[in-house]
Amino acid sequence: MMSQILSDDLLIACIALLGLLILSSAALRGWQSWLALKGKELEAHRPRPEIEGRASEGAARIELADLKERIRKLEAIASGVDL
Repeated sequence: MMSQILSDDLLIACIALLGLLILSSAALRGWQSWLALKGKELEAHRPRPEIEGRASEGAARIELADLKERIRKLEAIASGVDL
């Protein structure tokens, strides 16, 4: 009789421990997913990297084209070609 009671108690304790393990695992997975979601939200709201002079990508391309044109003109002046 005593071994039957001990066996039943042990079974209940193991099942409770298993249930606690499953719940804590699910909670941990949910926490990690929530953190990943918040990280993505922060990335979405982070300002894009600015290029010299607070220029966005489009303005930076225009600025780069302007610099290339200036270099072309300076090279022409240096070689003695009249534009």
